[in-house]
Amino acid sequence: MKKKLTVLCLLLGLILVNAQEKKVLNIIAIGAHPDDCDVKFGGAAALFAKMGHKVKFVSLTNGDAGHQREGGGALAKRRRAEAKRAGKILGVEYDVLDNHDAELMPTLHLRHQIIRKIREWDADVVLGHRTNDYHPDHRNAGIAVQDAAYLVVVPNVTPDTPPLRKNPVFLYMSDRFQKPYPFSKDIAVVVDEVIDKKVMALAAHQSQMFEWLPWVGEGNLDEIPDAEEEQLVWLKQLWAKERDWDDEESKAIEKWYPNLKSSDAKHVEFVEICEYGRQPTEEEIKVLFPMLGASGK
Repeated sequence: MKKKLTVLCLLLGLILVNAQEKKVLNIIAIGAHPDDCDVKFGGAAALFAKMGHKVKFVSLTNGDAGHQREGGGALAKRRRAEAKRAGKILGVEYDVLDNHDAELMPTLHLRHQIIRKIREWDADVVLGHRTNDYHPDHRNAGIAVQDAAYLVVVPNVTPDTPPLRKNPVFLYMSDRFQKPYPFSKDIAVVVDEVIDKKVMALAAHQSQMFEWLPWVGEGNLDEIPDAEEEQLVWLKQLWAKERDWDDEESKAIEKWYPNLKSSDAKHVEFVEICEYGRQPTEEEIKVLFPMLGASGK
């Protein structure tokens, strides 16, 4: 009898360990516009989804100002549909809030919206913009997410939604801005194996990738091919072009992928750990990013 009990305890222990190892992670990335999260975190999101974890993208505005010919409710409807298509490609849920594009402010109302989204998703990891950026919507989205970083665990704040029992890890998605300090590449995620899926998701945002952004920023609207396959090749060259990594990037890649030379990684997404929220150890980061250490191929 004692032997049977011992065997049973061992089996239960193995089941418990296995259940813990297979914990489904809840990741939420919060951008200012439809397509922000796709550009900065689409590859990592696809990897999480491929591994069976849950990812939600949230756009805090409906994108109703981002076009040279269209605008208002019609554009917002179009961009919401594009986001849904992109989410389906990546394997993530996509929420687009009905706040006006180019008018986002870090108001109490917006803070409540963000707190609800994070709580409803029972988030383990939250990603957002940094607060230094060329676009006021990006800056204000970053402030609003930062403002929610502690309050998601406070019961008397936004009391219509149950508080989280544990503060998530808050991270910043990458940017190129240098002041007041440059983006810190704390975690590197190699996304080579899903880069084509990411490009397809970007292409789903047709109003942006093939119309608005080439018109307003790149000045290359006349270069866009007509055929869909050629458009994907063109888009990949623009948004996912292979490049050489600088010293900081190489160190980050080889830190999290010790069996991979940084020069062998062609496409990488970097994130910075926010000072707010829970501060993870390296071991916790490996649990929260279970793809780390894989070849990435």
